Parts: sequence; C-alpha cells; structure tokens
Amino acid sequence: MNAPLKVSEFRAGQWVRQTGFRSFIPEKVDRQWIINSPETETLIAEAHRKLGELNAFSQLIPDIDFFIYMHKAKEATTSSRIEGTQTRIEEAFLRIEEVSPEQRDDWQEVQNYIEAMNYAIAELENLPLSNRLIRHTHQLLMQGVRGRHKQPGEFRLSQNWIGGATLRDAVFIPPPHQEVPALMGDLEQFLHNEDIHVPELVRIAIAHYQFETIHPFLDGNGRIGRLLITLYLMGKKLLVRPSLYLSAFFEKNRSLYYDNLTRTREQHTLDHWLKFFMAGVIETSESSIQTFRNILILKERIEAQLFTLGKKQGNARQLLQFLFSKPVVNAKDVADAIHGSAPTANSLLADFVRLQILEETTGYQRNRIFHFKPYLDLF
Repeated sequence: MNAPLKVSEFRAGQWVRQTGFRSFIPEKVDRQWIINSPETETLIAEAHRKLGELNAFSQLIPDIDFFIYMHKAKEATTSSRIEGTQTRIEEAFLRIEEVSPEQRDDWQEVQNYIEAMNYAIAELENLPLSNRLIRHTHQLLMQGVRGRHKQPGEFRLSQNWIGGATLRDAVFIPPPHQEVPALMGDLEQFLHNEDIHVPELVRIAIAHYQFETIHPFLDGNGRIGRLLITLYLMGKKLLVRPSLYLSAFFEKNRSLYYDNLTRTREQHTLDHWLKFFMAGVIETSESSIQTFRNILILKERIEAQLFTLGKKQGNARQLLQFLFSKPVVNAKDVADAIHGSAPTANSLLADFVRLQILEETTGYQRNRIFHFKPYLDLF
C-alpha cells in the first residue's frame, strides 16, 4: 500500500505521449488519505449526517419498496438522459408496443439500466462490490442497444476518448487499455481495504472520480460510474434501500460536474472535487427525504378520497398500492392488480379519473393509458 497522502498534496497522474495524441494515466488511489481542510471535513461530516437521516427515514416508511420502483425509474431516465437519451420518466413504465418506434432505442436503454441496477443490488446480498460485478452489470446495461458491439461486460482492449470526433481533437483521453486491469484492480482494492481509515463518502467520491478517469469500458462508463455510488453505499450498509442517486444533481450541475473532474486531473484539485461531491450528497439526501414526505402526504390525501367510493374501497386501495410501483397503467393492468373483471377495472378507472388521481393521456376510446400524475409530479 502507498504511503498516507494529504488531499492537498495529491497529484492526479501523468500525461503520456502516444502516436499523435497524449493519454492520461491516473495515480493509483489505494492508500490512506488525510483530509487537511477544516471546510472539507465539515462538509464530509454533514454529508454523512444527511445520508444517515435519509437511511433512517426510508426504514420508517411502510411499503417503501413500492416507492423505490419510482426512484429507480427516475435514476434510469436521468442517468441515461445525461448520455443523450430522451425517454421521460412516465415512458419508462410503458410496454414496448406502447412506445413510438423512433423512441424504442432510448426506451430500451432505460429498461436495461433498470434491469442492470436490479441485478447489481440483488447480487450485493451475496457478493461484495467487485470488478466482476461491475462487468456483469455493464453487460446487462449494453445488451441489445447501441453499444452492444462495444465489448459489453469486458474492460476495453483499445483506446477510447471523451469529446471530439477523433483522438486528435478529443477533450480527454483516458489511459491506454493496457493500464486498465491494474488501475481497476487498484480501485477494487481501495473500495474494500480495511487497513486504511477513510470516511466512506470520501472513499466513493475518490472512486467515482477514478472510475470516470480510467473509463474502463468502450461505452456506458458514465451510467456505470454513477450507479457505482449507490451500489457502494448499499454494500457498506450506509443505505438499506437504494434511495440515493446523484445523477439528478450531476445533471442539474452538468458543467460543474465535468469541470470538477477535469480540474482534478489537470490542476490536482481533489479537495475541490470532494466538496462538490459532498454538496451533492447533502442536497440529494434532503431532496429524497422531502420526496418521501410528499409521497406520504399524497398517500394520506388519496386514501381519504377513497372513502367516498363505498363498497369499491377494497379494490380502490389495492389499485392505489399498485400505482405507487407502476404509475402508468391500462385497463388490463388494473384488472390484473385487483384480480377483477374488465368492467370492474373500467369502472374503477372512471372513479380515479373523476377524483383526479389518474389522468387519461391518449384521448382514445380503446387502448387508453392512464397516468398517476400527482405521484409522477413529485419526481
């Protein structure tokens, strides 16, 4: 293991001349880090406190797994949107036949993200966060979509670049592919090295920066790198449920996000990156807690409305529970959810539209689609 290093003395790496371009080889990160800025230490402590509040709050909420579906859909659409897809959160809940043909590639990328996320979270029950798990998650992410020919599930065997049309006009060129196995091995060791004492949020902040700098895959690095944050926090039991995702913060502050990564590489400003990351954790934790509070208020308000439905209350409550996990439905979905007939489902849909719980979005007489708009609006 390398000697302890003060964050202020960090040197990001070195530029290496290749044929016609320069690539960047980052310093390895598996070492003891010393935070030597009181301002940064204060932010780290506040971020851990806010994350703890979110984790505690999420465990107090009944039926939280229903609401977690929505958090996952928001993460999948937001993280994919940073990469250029155009799928909206409500579209993530549609079936492929309900999606216009020109939107299906984007829709499939979001579905892959959700599948990859669900797989990785389930695997954390049995395996630590590892390069093996990262590669398999990447394989699921890229299957059958635009990056399917770019070595899904494998670290790259050729040079990649970020920005620009070619290597010669690229904004950033990650390390040569020969360096990737050793760098990713070092990163994996850093994530689990119990001989060093680094706050967990500092560890994952540095790991996220390092992953994005290594850019170990030919495609899909951004999505995997952002998902890595949530997976690490769950693996370390700082989150019991996957309720914190930084993609929305990174998208809102997209220029700052990329500028901070670039400045860290070029000007060695790791302390500045840590402050930005901790600000993201604080803001996102507060936002997630408020969203959960708003969900509970909405649920209570709608349950009060359902009293007006008399004998239909039982089915109505079943449907409401279902809507929290699938807020875009058709009549068949409703019939299946309440184990009822088509006429019963259609009658209940009419009640939910009248009470302004659902909104019909197609304007058709047949094959109608209904949105649980008050809930979607919270996200």
